[in-house]
Amino acid sequence: MEPTIPLRRALLSVSNKAGLVDFARGLVDLSVELLSTGGTARALRAAGLAVTDVAEVTGFPEMLDGRVKTLHPRVHAGLLAVRGNTDHDRQMAAQDIAPIDLVAITLYPFEDALAGPDATLAEVNEQIDIGGPAMLRSAAKNFAGVAAVVDPADYPGILAELRERSGSLSRATRCRLAAKVFTHTARYDCLIAGFFERLTAADAALDPGSRLSALGSRPPFPPLLQLRLERIQALRYGENPHPRAAFYRDLDTRGGIASARQLQGKDLSYNNLLDLDAAWEMTQGFADPVVAIVKHNNPCGVATASLLSEAYARAREADPVSAFGGVIGLNRRLDADTARAIASTFAEAVIAPGYTVEALGILAEKKNLRLLELAAGDRRPGTADAECALRRVSGGMLAQDPDRAELDPATLRVVTRRSPTATELTALQFAWKVVKHVKSNAIVLATEGATIGVGAGQMSRVDSVKLAILKATVPTHGTVLASDAFFPFRDGVDTAAKAGVTAIIQPGGSVRDAEVIAAADEHALAMVFTGVRHFRH
Repeated sequence: MEPTIPLRRALLSVSNKAGLVDFARGLVDLSVELLSTGGTARALRAAGLAVTDVAEVTGFPEMLDGRVKTLHPRVHAGLLAVRGNTDHDRQMAAQDIAPIDLVAITLYPFEDALAGPDATLAEVNEQIDIGGPAMLRSAAKNFAGVAAVVDPADYPGILAELRERSGSLSRATRCRLAAKVFTHTARYDCLIAGFFERLTAADAALDPGSRLSALGSRPPFPPLLQLRLERIQALRYGENPHPRAAFYRDLDTRGGIASARQLQGKDLSYNNLLDLDAAWEMTQGFADPVVAIVKHNNPCGVATASLLSEAYARAREADPVSAFGGVIGLNRRLDADTARAIASTFAEAVIAPGYTVEALGILAEKKNLRLLELAAGDRRPGTADAECALRRVSGGMLAQDPDRAELDPATLRVVTRRSPTATELTALQFAWKVVKHVKSNAIVLATEGATIGVGAGQMSRVDSVKLAILKATVPTHGTVLASDAFFPFRDGVDTAAKAGVTAIIQPGGSVRDAEVIAAADEHALAMVFTGVRHFRH
């Protein structure tokens, strides 16, 4: 039978005082003696509760502007002594130290300090808690006899159990609380480590007056890559119904799809999130209004226009069969006309930087349609450059910079006898923006502002060309073609020319470039090299 360990003394020291007084009053009603420090003790006394200062227990005053107050054997011995251990009992009695049976501590708000770019490095550094984590870890290590509480949300449940169990907590509860402590302090330490990595990279550690906003990002590829991830949602399942799944937020970058706000609709699925991320990223490289419709992480239609509703119509016309049940990304506030067009068919989800009131009213009729809102460029200051693109392999992880290379028209190299016309060049630049988001081997057929056909994920480039032509719902004569990587043979060019393609944009760099260029010249095609590859495996 589990031994009963009555709770007689509790040490409360919290930065977040939510629920503090009610919790403390509940403990006092159970005849628990309260120990406390600084502002917490003042708040408790102001509520009419009797409190013993920790300084009375240790025999030492709070020192060094409060930096030293609980780092003392009378505190930590009271937390770490094993209950029922006769040797520990003897040593405690010899030093006149009484056990502490519960600590409730919320740590200094270091994360809030990080979020304030106007704070100085010294101000942020001062929010690194030392005594709090030390006490929490001592209590959590000794969970067999001590309760360690780090989350105010646990106060009511703890009081309820104490009342039910005549002033004691079960071992299972103490174990659960200990697990929560170590998770919390690990997260806290990871945030601090990221702060010092940024300091080190900026060589600013000796300038305490510098503003946090003056720091750059932490190094993207440190020798030890610490993933600072916080679970924000348990998902019903993964890509398929049999794997379990969850959604985590990157604490270092804070932004992107993990910061989107869901306004309506069913819970998001694993596949919804993948497609929403793809759709959002596709829209972010365009200055004009643009709509991207995504299916299985590939665009089935992307289009620009002066009106968002027109861009949506053009994107959907590119592949209306695939667009059914797709995910829609927009780079403008969604208006009523576009909302009506979306509501006229079936879509899984929409993500936009905002919605008009009228648009929300129209889409509210589609109760299962998931609507997400995300401000463009939503990234925590100073962290976007540190973002890594990560991919799991068995036994490890691959990390790289995100592919954010933008096309510089001045660097384009015309390699054929014929140069592209102004119209072709505009269409080529549009197609190049899209093709970087298509799974390789990737081919995009396009006009000036809309995709016509997309060939994705084929094992040979010529097959991707054929697929893009096959997917086209309008005649391909007069279209342009973008290829994410070079053509290894001329067959892709021959196939494109036969379909009426008039201009091609590709990286170049094949050992058979001369043969490919000659094929383009034979068909009077214009071809430009970018020198940049956009593989997306």
